[in-house]
Amino acid sequence: RGVALAGARIAIQGFGNVGGTAATIFAGAGAKIVAVQDHTGTIVREGGLDVAQLHKHVAEAGGVKGFPGADATLDRDAFWDIESDILIPAALERQITADVATGLKTKIILEGANGPTTPEADDILADKDVLVVPDVLANAGGVTVSYFEWVQDFSSFFWTEDEINARLTRIMQSAFGAVWDVAQEKKVSLRTATFIVACTRILQAREVRGLYP
Repeated sequence: RGVALAGARIAIQGFGNVGGTAATIFAGAGAKIVAVQDHTGTIVREGGLDVAQLHKHVAEAGGVKGFPGADATLDRDAFWDIESDILIPAALERQITADVATGLKTKIILEGANGPTTPEADDILADKDVLVVPDVLANAGGVTVSYFEWVQDFSSFFWTEDEINARLTRIMQSAFGAVWDVAQEKKVSLRTATFIVACTRILQAREVRGLYP
């Protein structure tokens, strides 16, 4: 989409395991975390929030509210009016409704939460040419590493953290590539493409091995 990570404006809803980690990674890549919202409030800083200091504040205060490094504190609904290059809903489901989608000013949505976008909003975002990376792809890293844990326990051996990260990167890049190719070929959204890829693989597996068990 032509969005360079260096200097990109990132808005994140949720600052827990998903949103907080995303903030750290994006900031490390040179992006600016211009807005963060959690259950305590919404904070903004045009020049980018200091993510390391924000983590410390959240650990002590229990939320982002009152963070001294913010330029301003906004009400809950104002979060969706903030202009960004990448928006990461990483809190609750059904946050991006049709009304919210209509006013969004962003280029890419990465669904860190499960089901944060309603079907009606999906259609509006498609019409606005906003790229939505769906939850089933964007937040699949956790369940993928859970699979790695199962494999290690079952086989009684252990990989290093570097090996885990390398395997995760390879699987996620492959998954994204497969979905992206189908989306381009069929001229559908990434969400629809994930269903096409998944259903195709299930049908192919059934043809090869039959119904199991």
